[in-house]
Amino acid sequence: MTSWLRHSDRTGPDRQVGILVREYRLASGLNQAAVAEALGITQQFLSQVETGVRKVTLDQRHGFMRVLGIPAEELGLAGRSRHGSALHETSAAVASSRGRWRVQRHWLNRHRAELGDLAAQWHALENRVPRTTLIAGDGWLADRPLELQSLRLRLDERPQAVQTTGAEPETLSVRPLRIPSTPFETYSSAVKHLDPPQLFESRPSYRYLGGSMSSRAMNFGLATYFDKLDVSEALAHELAAATMNHTEPTTAELRGKLPFRELVGDPFDTAGRAIVPAVTTLTLRLRRYPADPTFLLHWRDPARVATAAGVYDVIPAGEFQPSGVALWDRNNDFSLWRNIVREFSEELLGQPEHDGSRSSPIDYPRWPLYEQLSDARRRGRLSAFVLGLGAGRPHLGCDDLDGGRHRR
Repeated sequence: MTSWLRHSDRTGPDRQVGILVREYRLASGLNQAAVAEALGITQQFLSQVETGVRKVTLDQRHGFMRVLGIPAEELGLAGRSRHGSALHETSAAVASSRGRWRVQRHWLNRHRAELGDLAAQWHALENRVPRTTLIAGDGWLADRPLELQSLRLRLDERPQAVQTTGAEPETLSVRPLRIPSTPFETYSSAVKHLDPPQLFESRPSYRYLGGSMSSRAMNFGLATYFDKLDVSEALAHELAAATMNHTEPTTAELRGKLPFRELVGDPFDTAGRAIVPAVTTLTLRLRRYPADPTFLLHWRDPARVATAAGVYDVIPAGEFQPSGVALWDRNNDFSLWRNIVREFSEELLGQPEHDGSRSSPIDYPRWPLYEQLSDARRRGRLSAFVLGLGAGRPHLGCDDLDGGRHRR
């Protein structure tokens, strides 16, 4: 074992843990404040752990293992295997790289709102959506809410080229080491192995190819969820890593420090990257006058989701994608309204997510929830509008179709 990881048996167990935590933290180039925030503890508490003053609980040991990449057996969590750590993190360079990456990602998920405000400053005023951190390209926003059924969608299933995938050399700083001298191939593979949320799979998704609200027509192709994540979350991570040690960073201070952002360039270029939107639905509930309307929000738990984590969002919200991987699902599910109803079913009624395990397409006309909501639209008891398409949270690459405004 490398000397800086070696600890003495002459010290007590909590002192040994403190030495390990300090050495792994310093090897990762991280200060106490950043690590403490990632762990959800105070800097004072972490300092006391490192000096051996504080006793370390089992849960805290798991936290140090998860965030700093300390092998479980070094923390007394598992017996030493003949083959060493299952994660192969006994290399000082690998452990340092992974620990630094975890702390930066956890910091990102705690500061997305502030990062959104900062990222919006890179874009011209005419592209910023007032009172939000969203940006929008020409024709992306409707002059007024449009009836959902008035928007025409077209699907082209042929392969579509993309210029930026997230595997470029400019992303090396946000792709930690997989083994000595070899980084993870993509950002999503790093998330999968080092910080996986509860739901993490690369499902087929619809890729925005062009069109506008003014023409009431939008064109889509096919991509995958990880195509989006490999660019959007890499952009987010790059910005977080560059700002986490600054009190109030400015865009001027960050010039030249964000190579991947500079490579991506125009966020509205549909050929530059795979723009894979989610459908976010603001659900307005009208009550009897004079009661004010209400709407629903939910918090995007970083333990459950991989993108836009750590923020509040309207409900329901979900990726614009087929319900499964079968070929018949691509056209059967290619509808904003059908996507919204599936999300209502999952997020408001607690129904299991459509995970592609069926052997037949969803029979929407015979699905009671879909039939009831569609009938309410026909009777005028529920209205659905589309507001536009925006990139945000921050333009870290995430894209959203503001897919509806409902009343009931």
